[in-house]
Amino acid sequence: MAQSRWHTIRNEGGVTHARRLPAHFDVSAETTFPLLRRGRLATQIRQDLWRALKGLRGFSPVVEVRTQEGGLVVRAGGSVVGPFPATTTQTVIADLLADTTKRARWVARSQITQSEV
Repeated sequence: MAQSRWHTIRNEGGVTHARRLPAHFDVSAETTFPLLRRGRLATQIRQDLWRALKGLRGFSPVVEVRTQEGGLVVRAGGSVVGPFPATTTQTVIADLLADTTKRARWVARSQITQSEV
């Protein structure tokens, strides 16, 4: 089995899922979610983020999921090697995070089960 090239950093406050370490954001957008499985949510968002920006040369996605009272805060974006259209890229990320169909899929796949409560 091939080894994953993705890094998942878990700590008390959240999860960071990144292509490269150290993870940093040149561009990002934020949204909130109810309480879900943080690692699974980060992976789901990262997959769609990677698909949405696959044409952006030098892009390395990062998704950070932090716990806050009553839910989660998600910061999605990443780093880009070289020049890039920051405003357009941020709009693509914000639109992805606001997409109701994708959000419903992410929530459905990241639900906390009764055994995890």
